[in-house]
Amino acid sequence: MSIMDDEVETEDAKKKKGLKGPLLIGVILAALGGGGGFWAVTQGPLASTTPTEDSAEQGGEDAEDQGGGEPVDVAFVELETLVITLGAEGSGRNLIFTAALEVEPDHLEEVTALSPRVLDVLNSYLRVISVSELSEPTSLARLRAQMLRRIQVVTGSGRVRDLLVTQFLVN
Repeated sequence: MSIMDDEVETEDAKKKKGLKGPLLIGVILAALGGGGGFWAVTQGPLASTTPTEDSAEQGGEDAEDQGGGEPVDVAFVELETLVITLGAEGSGRNLIFTAALEVEPDHLEEVTALSPRVLDVLNSYLRVISVSELSEPTSLARLRAQMLRRIQVVTGSGRVRDLLVTQFLVN
């Protein structure tokens, strides 16, 4: 070995030692920050109490007696079951779809009168869905959001709150 090799090795060793200190300090500070944040949210000044804890501390009513707040006025419009052929006509795969619309009680009659138009929109949308899209785990949530948006366009703003899928079967 030459003198040059020894000098290069000592410089590399000094660089490696110089990196360990700040890295160790960073890891320790991150652990302390995470622990402090956890404490602040669970036990400290940012901790929140649930309504059940508040009522138990005050000796008030049970959460069951309170009923969880004011009841919400809703009405439901049951939609007819749709049977949709998926893929090629000869594939024999069908989607059986049943749903209900959660509507404002004031608009129940209007939305009920528009149910044929709603069924048409749903039928048209579901016919273009491929079987591979239906096999994805998140497909129902995505399809439900898409269908709800289309229904809200057909029925008008503020009339339909939600789409409740009661049957979604691919056979």
